Amino acid sequence: MVGKTISHYKILEKLGEGGMGVVYKAEDIKLRRTVALKFLPPELTRDPEAKERFIHEAQAAAVLDHPNICTVYEIEEAEGQTFIAMACIEGQNLKDKIESGPVGANGRSPLPIDEALDIAIQVAEGLQAAHEKGIIHRDIKSANIMVTEKGQAKIMDFGLAKLAGQVRITKTGTTLGTVAYMSPEQARGETVDSRMDIWSLGVVLCEMFTGQLPFKSEYDQAVVYSILNEEPEPMTGMRTGVPMELERIVNRTLAKSPDERYQHVDEILAELKRVKQEIDSGRPGAHAEIIPARPSRPRLFPWLVGSVTVMVLGVLLLLVNPSSRYAVLKWLGFDLVPIEKHLVVLPFTNVGEVLTSQAFCDGLMETLTSKLTQLEQFHGSLWIVPASKVRERGVASVGEARRAFGVTLAVTGSVQRLDDKVRMTLNLVDAETERQLRSLVIDDSLAKVSALQDSTAIELAEMLEVQLQPEEYRFLTAGGTTVPEAYDLYLQSRGYLQRYETKRWKI
Repeated sequence: MVGKTISHYKILEKLGEGGMGVVYKAEDIKLRRTVALKFLPPELTRDPEAKERFIHEAQAAAVLDHPNICTVYEIEEAEGQTFIAMACIEGQNLKDKIESGPVGANGRSPLPIDEALDIAIQVAEGLQAAHEKGIIHRDIKSANIMVTEKGQAKIMDFGLAKLAGQVRITKTGTTLGTVAYMSPEQARGETVDSRMDIWSLGVVLCEMFTGQLPFKSEYDQAVVYSILNEEPEPMTGMRTGVPMELERIVNRTLAKSPDERYQHVDEILAELKRVKQEIDSGRPGAHAEIIPARPSRPRLFPWLVGSVTVMVLGVLLLLVNPSSRYAVLKWLGFDLVPIEKHLVVLPFTNVGEVLTSQAFCDGLMETLTSKLTQLEQFHGSLWIVPASKVRERGVASVGEARRAFGVTLAVTGSVQRLDDKVRMTLNLVDAETERQLRSLVIDDSLAKVSALQDSTAIELAEMLEVQLQPEEYRFLTAGGTTVPEAYDLYLQSRGYLQRYETKRWKI
């Protein structure tokens, strides 16, 4: 491709690949200017939906004229290839800029507060301009923000944008974007609005101010679980000297419920500018400093030593008694599986873009619940909430399950299908504290889906600390089929039956 002339553009060099396109630096022969050309990958040229989304990117970005958004010149098709001509931005993307910083004891050093704040304001201004035109970016992340040598920020890649009011291009249930920056509603495959961009902006702000992502893990499924169920570590705990106002702003952008976030980008922009004015003017801000506590020197009197001895002996005696062991260890702060195992299996999160995967998830949740219910006859302390009750009440979170059913434990999880592979993440959660007690990641082939479900049920029993007898193993592994496609369709049909009344799930 390099050195080739296509239409009135001469290709100079390849800049990289990202999102849906391959990007080249080129010379506009007509206007004698340097541009960037973004081509649809050759393997996708026969995919009408991918091509439509690619064209949509240009249409969305072309209506935007703002210094903090990359300018799109035209969209053209030549020699069977569709491409976008846009401004060629010389600089470094924000992700690389953050990662190129010096390595400290806790990872990469974050950007200086004033520099990060300046970039944050520019990104917010560009995003505000897009939202005013009815455009949702849908993939705000540090890799999609370029920073020039003069410090100007440019939002790139509107390939996932959606013009308000236009026909939705993505399939129902599709989740687009990069996992670490996904809003909770996006991760669940729900309908989204501009507030999802506000969440993603909050992730970028945290990344700039601390050098770390607020939700991170080795596995995408674990990241999704964290986004849906956990709160990020306070920024003031990850870096000293962060103004508490900045932490408050980021915390509000990362509210799980869209209604609790900022409703418009201009609200964030006003607050960021106010913090910048306070810093620039030299007025003392509310900075959070981590000051180590001074160690105290307690005076140990003989009576205190005696009291401690008595307490230790008392605790040891309690630990000997099985009925009191759990209460004592729980009081001491240990994460334990409760003796009374009142359990609910919550709907699994579908990670990916395949609609049938959601039916697969729902069917898997249904059948796993059924298998675990078979163990109740062997263990008097085990009680499983029927999947029908979970659906009937619309319960989706651990807190809701605790309030609705009085459970002590909950199983949450996510499933990702890719070609002939499936990855399942399961988490056992204490319903009272909502703390994760156990976690399990299973990678296997869809050709073994029946055996996969059996082994998952057995793994869950072990996580629950339920001792299985040979007869119980037979119950858990009974049934199934040697035809993987049949069992896959069986799970999907169980999932579709759960939501047969909604239009989305009609086949």
